[in-house]
Amino acid sequence: MWQSGDLSDSSSLELYADDPALARFVDVVRAWWPDVARDLPWRASRDPWEVLVSEVMAQQTQVDRVIPKWEAFLERFPTVLSAAEASAGELIELWDGLGYNRRALNLHRCAQVVVAHHGGEFPKTLAELLALPGIGPYTARAVMAFAFEDDVAVVDTNVGRVLARLRNETLLPKTAQTLADGLVPPGAGWEWNQAILDFGASVCTKRSPGCSACPARSVCGWAGVGADPAVGSAGVSTKQSTFVGSDREARGELVRRLRAESVAVADVAKVFGFVDDPERVERVLKSLLRDGMVVDNDGMLALP
Repeated sequence: MWQSGDLSDSSSLELYADDPALARFVDVVRAWWPDVARDLPWRASRDPWEVLVSEVMAQQTQVDRVIPKWEAFLERFPTVLSAAEASAGELIELWDGLGYNRRALNLHRCAQVVVAHHGGEFPKTLAELLALPGIGPYTARAVMAFAFEDDVAVVDTNVGRVLARLRNETLLPKTAQTLADGLVPPGAGWEWNQAILDFGASVCTKRSPGCSACPARSVCGWAGVGADPAVGSAGVSTKQSTFVGSDREARGELVRRLRAESVAVADVAKVFGFVDDPERVERVLKSLLRDGMVVDNDGMLALP
């Protein structure tokens, strides 16, 4: 029977582990993966800092865009200590082109906590990792699986989609995580998580999944027939709000400008692009200041 350690619902784990269809699914995906594994540079690393940077960068960002940014970032900040000793603005500057700049700020805060409270060594338990700034359930388990090779399961949008289709049901978060944990073969946490991530990214895709040629078709509860159970299921991303013209776009534009030069508070409305809406200008600027993304130095805005 497969086991994965600290689970709150062991009865559910036993149910999934004893399911021959799920056992067959694991065997099929593990046999499929070695010949098609994506060549990602961070997969050669077991350094939790390098793994964490890759995972944070890959959140809502295409992998092809992440690779050169990950390499450049680690050239500048090769260790968690080097990042903790830098200013937050230095990390934000290197985040150019990745979007969601708050991730860089969270990464900086995380590095500072690891250095200040853990002696520069990443904690290894799920609870301690979740207590770090900006670290959620997926990222914490990713560090455990990919840096420490623990037998825990990651559930991102790709894995969540695969699980929902495999069971042909829309899953709640706890059910999805329990199911995912129950699939991890003992001693193969690193390999299995990489395999199912690649399976979701290349076969069981969001649009036009390759059901007809899927190696796991015979054990899939959905197999492309009927409504897609992955829609609205745990871990599966939903459609984002429009970016163009949004407050998010305005925030990103100011950060982009600040990478090159400081900006006067009096000129920020022009940067945002809505000079006729002073209330909105104030709201967006306050949100950036509150989040610590920018600082106000006597009327001149700069990166922290």
